[in-house]
This record gives sequence, C-alpha cells and structure tokens, in this order.
Amino acid sequence: MHPLLNTAVKAARRAGAIINRAALDRSALRVQVKNRNDFVTQVDRGAEAAIIETLQQAYPDHAILAEESGRSERGRAEYLWIIDPLDGTTNFIHGFPQYCVSIGVQHRGAMAHGVVYDPGRNELFTASKGRGAFLDDRRIRVSRCVQLRDALVGTGFPFKETARIDFYARQLKRMMQTSAGVRRAGAAALDLAYVAAGRLDAFWEMGLSAWDMAAGALLIQEAGGLVGDLAGEPGWLESGEIAAATPKVFPELLRALAVRG
Repeated sequence: MHPLLNTAVKAARRAGAIINRAALDRSALRVQVKNRNDFVTQVDRGAEAAIIETLQQAYPDHAILAEESGRSERGRAEYLWIIDPLDGTTNFIHGFPQYCVSIGVQHRGAMAHGVVYDPGRNELFTASKGRGAFLDDRRIRVSRCVQLRDALVGTGFPFKETARIDFYARQLKRMMQTSAGVRRAGAAALDLAYVAAGRLDAFWEMGLSAWDMAAGALLIQEAGGLVGDLAGEPGWLESGEIAAATPKVFPELLRALAVRG
C-alpha cells in the first residue's frame, strides 16, 4: 500500500472509532444547523480534527480541504487532502446506518488516492491511481451491467438546491421509467463506493461538494467505471454534478438525465 494511502486509512479508521463511540449514545449529540437540511454535530468536528491531526503529523507541508474547517494552504503544496469526516450526518443523527468517512488525495490537481470507510460495517474501500480499487483486501470491479433497463441506480436529492427540484423530479421520473430501480440512501461517498463494488450499477447527483465525490469517484475509475458531470465531461469536481456508471451503461445514463421541460 502506498504510504499516502496508508496514512489516509489510518486517519479514516481513527475517525471511524470516534463515530462508532458516538453512535452508542445518540441522545448526547449536539446538533447544529449549518444551512437548510444541512446539519453538523460535535462528532463531525471531532472526527475531522482527528483526521487532520493524523495527516499533519505525517505530512505537515500538505494542503487540506475539509468540510467543517475549510481550506488550509501550506505554501505551494503539491498535495491536497480532501476530507469529509462524516458523509451522511443526517442519517447518523437519526440512527440510519448509512454514513462514512471519505478522504481523497490530489497530487498536482489530479486524484491520486482515495479512502471511503464505513465504520458501522467496518468496510474499507481504497484506491490508488493506476493500482486498482479494493474492498478490504479484495480487488473490486464495477458490475457487468450493460443496459440501463437492468441497472440499479443510486441518487441523491438536491436538498441544498431547491430551485432545481423540478428538474431533478423530471430526471427521477425518467430514471424510474428506464432503469431497474432507483435508490437514495443519503451518503454520496458511500453510494459511489457501492458503484465501484458492483452493488449499484450507476449513480447521479447534483449540488455536491468536492469532499462528497473525490475519493468515491477515484474508486469507480480504478474499478473500471466511468465518471463525469451530467454531460459526461470531466468538470464534476468543480460543478458538483456527477454521473457514474459501468462503461456500457454510462452513455445511456447521460441520455436519460438530459431531460427537458
């Protein structure tokens, strides 16, 4: 395992331990509202602090972009760590067991390593550029699905962008009509990891942040899948719009998402 990835795994497991301890007594959670339908707890902040401490001990000159604390520049760092300490906070608050830790590493603007860790199930998804994707120690690949009509498709509601609900509703209707089924579990990073592992055949969502997508998208690419924005272009990390699928399903997914009024 690459030293950078090994450090990311160490940080993710440390954050996962904090999350698991807090899950034993959710009545002690202190919940704050960041924005409409967007929450943060002391667990998010504690997990993020543990991750950053682990990373800075190993790589003090690297830059960090984290959901709760923002961006920290270290000179002109070639490496950027992209961190979501608890993707699926709303699920966690309610005891709905679908949340994860997501840590991605960029080198000179390109994704190099990624970790998605599900602490509740103790499932560790990892990938390094050019070295494949793994669930624990087992190599994973996207599914062999070749047609959208046979695909199980993951999605996420644009809860931060209510102005796009009508557009999304048209996309959802189209997907329900053309796929084998649609699932919305509420943790985009874990959904993307599931595409990489073949548990979902495709995924799309709008209104995401870089930390929701970075690690999971690399997992998919290293597992043989395709990732793009809703037009299939590479600007998904900046636009917050992502579509991902098996190679054969990807073009059909993009056509289905290109709905009009």
